[in-house]
Amino acid sequence: MMNQIKIKNLKIFAYHGVYDQEKEQGQNFVVNAVLYVDTEGAGESDQIADAVDYGAVCLFMDEYLRENRFDLLEAVTRHTARELLFAFPGIQKLELEVEKPDAPIPLRFKSVSVRIEMGWHRIYVALGSNMGDRLKFLERAVSNLQEDPCFRNIRVSDYMETAPYGGVEQDDFLNGVMEAETIYSPRELLKRLQREEQLAGRVRDVRWGPRTLDLDILFYDDLVLTERDLFVPHLDMKNRKFVLEPLSELAPFLVHPVYRRTVRELLAELDGKDADAG
Repeated sequence: MMNQIKIKNLKIFAYHGVYDQEKEQGQNFVVNAVLYVDTEGAGESDQIADAVDYGAVCLFMDEYLRENRFDLLEAVTRHTARELLFAFPGIQKLELEVEKPDAPIPLRFKSVSVRIEMGWHRIYVALGSNMGDRLKFLERAVSNLQEDPCFRNIRVSDYMETAPYGGVEQDDFLNGVMEAETIYSPRELLKRLQREEQLAGRVRDVRWGPRTLDLDILFYDDLVLTERDLFVPHLDMKNRKFVLEPLSELAPFLVHPVYRRTVRELLAELDGKDADAG
């Protein structure tokens, strides 16, 4: 269960803005933050070591805003939120608002602000390769993602060799599943995974055809998302043993937000269908 720590009206003098005078002379900014944390341990122990130190959070924001320069308030807010999540692992999610009370607007106003929400999201990604050194492609992709600070707590299933899916004649695949937490949005995550595929030299010529690297989003928290080129959860995962089996190794009791059945139950149903077909 996540509780809240609220920081209100933290005043910071910094040097952000589009105009040169803003960067040279500086101005006041006001920061409001809501930190979503687990306070149970600190509440029981009464020890600062078990808490997210909100004093340290305030000092961090003051230093970060003073030492960096951004043109847009949107950039100030986004980068500060991201760096807070990196610096304080106990913050699962945050709401951050940065106000600019002295913005150069030739009208009477109280303040201008940008507010965003950002946090860590649990994801599951299918991994596959059936060209070249398959294991090398998979391990290099996982290693690259581990080095990306926008991911944490990465776990990878055992890899399994499987026959190709979709009716295209090709070599067998090496498949697995990765579990992680990320601060990327679903769209950002898709682009990040596609960039990793490109680094592996993937070519998208034939649907369900051979590939050096295939990275598919299976779950993003319990989000249900349907867009032109992005579907979460993965639309066909219930029919793919090479997805459900390694996924069951990592999260057998994870509940599919559409089918309302666990991964283990979906795998058992698929095994039952295979037995009936046999």
